[in-house]
Formats: sequence, structure tokens, C-alpha cells
Amino acid sequence: MAKLSTSRQKALMRKYSRNVKFLMMLMSIGLIVFFLPKQAKFSYEYEKGRIWNQKDLASPYNFAILKTQQEIKNDQKTARESIPPIYQLDAAVENQQLEGFKSDIEIKWHNSGISDKLKPRYINTGADLLQEIYETGILKLNPQYQVSSENYPLTVLNKNVASAKNTNELFTKEKALAYCDKTLSKYTDLDKAFLLDMLQNRLQTNLSYDNNLTSRLVNEAVDGLSITRGMVQKGEIIVYKGSVINDDVFQKLESYKQAFEDNARTNGNRKLVLLGQFLLVAVTISLLMIFLRLFRKDIYADNRLVSLILLVMTAMLAALSLAIKLQLPNLYYIPYCIVPIIIRILFDTRLALNIHLLVVLIAGFFVPNSFEFAYYEITAGMVSIYSIKNLLRREQYFISAGMIILTYLIAFLGITFTKEGTFVDIDWMDFLPFVVSVSLTLLAYPAIIIFEKIFGLTSDITLIELTNTNAPLLRELAFNAPGTFQHSLQVANLAENAIYNIGGNALLVRAGALYHDIGKMENPLFFIENQSSGFNPHDKLPYEESAQIIIRHVSKGIEMARKANLPEVIIDFIRTHHGNTRVDYFYQSSLKNFPEKFINENIFRYPGPIPFTKEAGVLMLADSVEAASRSLKEPDEESISILVDRIVKYKLDQNQLKDSNITLKDIETIKTIFKRMLGSIYHVRIDY
Repeated sequence: MAKLSTSRQKALMRKYSRNVKFLMMLMSIGLIVFFLPKQAKFSYEYEKGRIWNQKDLASPYNFAILKTQQEIKNDQKTARESIPPIYQLDAAVENQQLEGFKSDIEIKWHNSGISDKLKPRYINTGADLLQEIYETGILKLNPQYQVSSENYPLTVLNKNVASAKNTNELFTKEKALAYCDKTLSKYTDLDKAFLLDMLQNRLQTNLSYDNNLTSRLVNEAVDGLSITRGMVQKGEIIVYKGSVINDDVFQKLESYKQAFEDNARTNGNRKLVLLGQFLLVAVTISLLMIFLRLFRKDIYADNRLVSLILLVMTAMLAALSLAIKLQLPNLYYIPYCIVPIIIRILFDTRLALNIHLLVVLIAGFFVPNSFEFAYYEITAGMVSIYSIKNLLRREQYFISAGMIILTYLIAFLGITFTKEGTFVDIDWMDFLPFVVSVSLTLLAYPAIIIFEKIFGLTSDITLIELTNTNAPLLRELAFNAPGTFQHSLQVANLAENAIYNIGGNALLVRAGALYHDIGKMENPLFFIENQSSGFNPHDKLPYEESAQIIIRHVSKGIEMARKANLPEVIIDFIRTHHGNTRVDYFYQSSLKNFPEKFINENIFRYPGPIPFTKEAGVLMLADSVEAASRSLKEPDEESISILVDRIVKYKLDQNQLKDSNITLKDIETIKTIFKRMLGSIYHVRIDY
């Protein structure tokens, strides 16, 4: 009854897990569809300078031909230049300066030494001259308008009455003073120096530049410009099959595309657009789940990992949708390569490539020049995955970034040469978005750390940190149990080389090998590799107790690892590196010395489980082979070969590798590597 209840619980858990997975898929599809732009997709792909290989394209309705950005810029420049600067006339300045001039004459006259009879003439001559100058106008030149020459046209506004002028018709302070000097030179009976001194202090600008009014008129002129030039009538052929897409045809196609999208937004059936997007995204997510079910059953069975993958995909497509809605100047600013890098580091190469292709496929429906976009991103994504296939150093991130930029550059040049056919006219600012994108891709590093913490994963970055022999646990192991530490290093080298050749995570197996025996730190002298004085504490203990001390290093190692917050995937190596084998030395000794006594075999047997990954299986073999090789009195090629074959056969006979996914071919490769490496360690000489 209890068994039936347990089976029913497991069945319910499996059913619940499937329901949760299905719900996550629906949520992911719903969120992606929610974020995507809701508009019909223009169905034609075209590039300037290419041949139109499709049928003749006739316009289904009237639409205006949009001006190019360069045409709009030229029109705006012309409009700005057509509005002359506005200057306001301040009539009060003339009266103020005339009165001031007369006051100056009265004040300074008695010191001038000039006859009082000439005083009225001085006043009248100066006043007439000032009045003439102010009626013409005094202004300060504006460098903003002195582009082609010092003089420029302007509009003088006097009590809301405008009159067109040119600066060469008006005075500046300098020109006005020079005019006074020239005019007064005609009056030989007047003291020119005295009168000129009185006048120069009264030459002030009465024409002031009105920036607000000028800017308003310029903006009105620019805003009033038309962004179209001509019309395409309904039924008119936009482009003929086999013709080259020149500048004029290209602009018509651009205008037709804009008109189509505007019309679809206004008259299109949003429900059908929504359904179409739902179907496209649903197929993509379903393909991902099928891939996981067929090739990565371990991930498929773990809803936690599935949710992480769906989260990364949804976030990237949401970022793309946001960029489209915000009308980002260039959609290549988005770091698309961050997705394959994150998935590669957290999972594997195949899954990273699969997900990147699916993301690019969906994105291709909503970006301009879909094929060009797909080429850029698929090639860059593949390079990003390949460049960190074996992540051994943090610097590889920057090397990978450099390789991605180089890939973008080659693709950019190739596409530009194909479209433009020239190197001279390349606009290198168009490449800037790719540089920004690759720079943002480096955010994958902190993102991976966050995902590790939230979802309990172990990335290659963490493994790199763990394999540093200065890590606290390894430093403690080297100090307290130096023989075990050296043994762990040798096991790591053997296992890493073996797994590299048969296929697997070499970094993971190295980390597992370095930590697999940390439990021996509890009683280091009870393990032969740490005994240097010839004293063996096992000599005074019963065989059962000795066996339990040896076996306990596994449980103690798990306890130490958890206390040090080591990842569970590393703890699995500690748990499985002896499987459920016996401590044969003490078991056989007990049988030999106490033949009449009942021996409980379980006392001498490790608790297990047996290795359940390829990496754990290789570690078990490397651990046993390395430990046994230390007992060889005269290690040579033959004795090492016999030892390796015997150890591996024993593990196979004990069914220790049945869950490790290691093939017979892998076994032969592993044995060959172990024999060669042990031969190098013990400096075996081969007779030729």
C-alpha cells in the first residue's frame, strides 16, 4: 500500500512537472507576442544596386514618394538660409544719444579753448551727423551668418514694419566712427579731434538681433517643408522584373513600404496579425522544447533550467521590441550575441547555437533587411560560441569580443562592397553600432553570475575559480594533507586528459578531481599517501574500524564541501568517486585473519551512488589507477599496462560504470591515455 502511494506521488509529480513546463511555454510565447510590434510585415526584400528578380510590382493604391534623408537635409538647409536674421530697431537710442551728445558739449566746452561763437555750429554739425548715422542704423555683425562673406541680408523690424536690408548698407560702430572722421575732414574750420571725441562715445547699436523671432520663423519654415516629392498612382509599375534598383526605384520601394505599414496599422486586422505572431513564436518555442526532449533530456526534465532558457530568449526579444518602439537609430546596437554566450557558458555549444538561431529567426520578421540582419547575427553568434568552446581563462571573453568585432567588420565590408561597389564612400559611422553591441555583450559576465545564484547553476567561470589551487579548501588540503593534495593533482591531470579525448567537460572533471578527497583532511595520517614516518595508525585498529575511517572521508568531504558552499555538481564527484565498491584491503584481511567470524560486507562497502555522468566515471578510474600506481615497486611499461587493465576491468566487473554513459571505445581510449601519462610520470624507458 505504501509502495502504491509512493508510485502515485511520483506519477503526480511527473504530471505536475509537465503541466508547469507547458504553462511556462505558454507564458513565454504570450510575453514575446505581447512585446512584439503589432503590425503587418512588408513581404519584399530589396537592396540598392541589386536586380529585382520578382514579378513586376504594381502599386495597389496611390502613395506619395518620400524624400531621402539627404534631400530633406538639403531642403532644411535651404529653408534656413532663406530666412534672413531679424533685427529690431530701437528708436529711443537715437534720442538718448543726441541728448547725451549735447550734454557732453556743454560739460566739456569751457575746457576746449574754442570760441563760444562756434558752439552752435559744433552742436548742429555733430547732431546732424549722429542723426544721419542712426537713421541708417548701427548693428553688431553676427558671425553665424557670415558664411560666404562678411556681409549678409537681414530684415529690419521697425514698429512691426519690415524692410529688407544688407549689412553693407548699415553701420557698425567702427564703420560709423570712420564715416564721422571722413565727413568732419571736410570742415577745415572745425576742431575735428574735439568733435570726433564727443561723437565716438555716442555711437551705440540701435539695431539688435532678435534670436527668438528669427528662430521661430526658421522653425516654421522647416516644419512647413514637405517630406514627399511626387506621387505613384494606383496601378503604376514601381519596379519591373529584371531591372536594377537605382536610387529613384529604391526610394519608391521605401515609400511603398512605409505606405503599406501605415495602411496595415490603420486598416489591418490586428487579431490576425496577433494570431500570425503567436503561431510563429509557438513553432519556435516548440522546436526548442523538442530539441531539449531529444538531445538534452537532463535539461528538459528540470523546469528550473527550462525557465532560465525561456527567460533569456524572452528578455532578448523584449529588448528588440523595445528598441523598435523607441525607434532606436540602429537595431544593431542591441547585443544579440549575449544570448549564445550565456547559454554556452551555462549549458553547451549545441544548445547555444540552436537557441541563437531561433532568436534570430523570430527577430528577422521585425527588423529591416531581414536577410542582411540574419547574416550578421548568425555569423557573429557562431563565432561567439566557437571562441569560448573551452573557457579556461577570463581573458577569453575579451578575445571572443575581438573576434566578434572582426566578424562584424568582415561582414560589414562584404555587404557594403556588394551593395555600393566602392571603398572610398564607406560611412564608417555605420559600423559604430556593431562596436557598441559587442561592448554590451561583455555584460554576459555579470549576467551569468546572477543566473548562477538565482538558478543554482555552475558555469565554467565558477569552475575556473574553483580550480585555482589558492582556493581556501585546496590551500587547506595542501597544508594538512600534502600527500592527498599531490594525489588529487595527478588525478586531475589524468582525468582531464582522458575526458578531453573522449568528449566531455574537462574543466568540470578537473575541479571535481581537485576536491574529491577533501574529506581526508579529518584524519590525514590514516591515508597512506600522507604517512611519511613509517607509522601506520591502522595497525592498532580493528579492520572494521579502519574501513569505516576510510569510508568516512566521503561523507566528511560532502560535509566540508557544503560548508564551503561548493556547487552540488562538485559534491557529486565526492559522493560517487568510490561508487559502492568495497574497501578490499581491510575486507580481505578480515576474511583471512578471522575465517570463522561472520563478516558483514556492508561495513566495508562505500555507500555510493555509482557515477552517473561520464566525467564522474572517468574520475573514478583516474583515482583508482593513480592510487594503485603508487604501490608499484618497479614501475615499467608492462607493469603499468597490467595495472591499468586490471583496475579498469575490476570497475567494469563491479558494474560501477553502467550509468556513466562511457562506451567500450571510450574505455580503450582512457586506458591508453592513463598508460602513457603514468609512463611519463614514472619516467618509463622504452627499449627500441
